[in-house]
Amino acid sequence: MRKKIVSAVLLVIFISGTLFSALPIGKVASLITIADDDGGKMDGTAWSSSELVGKVWVLVYADPDESDLNNAATEALKARNYSPEYYGSVAVINMAATWKPNFAISMILKGKQKKYPNTVYVKDINKMLVKKWNLADDSNDICVFGPDGKVLFSHDGQLSSSDINDMIKIVDEEVEKLK
Repeated sequence: MRKKIVSAVLLVIFISGTLFSALPIGKVASLITIADDDGGKMDGTAWSSSELVGKVWVLVYADPDESDLNNAATEALKARNYSPEYYGSVAVINMAATWKPNFAISMILKGKQKKYPNTVYVKDINKMLVKKWNLADDSNDICVFGPDGKVLFSHDGQLSSSDINDMIKIVDEEVEKLK
């Protein structure tokens, strides 16, 4: 009996963590700036969530060990070939979520920045988005922000085919409104 209770409690904790770790839909996420000892953009400048306005933004928050988890979602977005006038992407890397050394991750990110110049790459050295936005740690999170900065879609962990279709539909509709 005790095992069943412990299992039930652990299941509730797991489900609660999963349900409540995504950003609230329809709200503007609290302002966060990643700079200095906390990280920042690849060029060393600060990154602020205040930049997530003016067009549709997709933010991926990734543990380097889970960076491939949502490749299907990011490839689906890439295939849409949205105009940078209406669409932007940010990849925030949870540097503290891995055993890999920061210099090695930074080298990989520099290569990615050259390959994908329209994506803003941000290093989060101290798990700022985990602490301030309650995004899942050691995972891969995808959030879509509307031009007004409101969260339109937020998912922690691997997206299913249905989740990817839902996300693409939201981005399509929002981009179309901006044209």
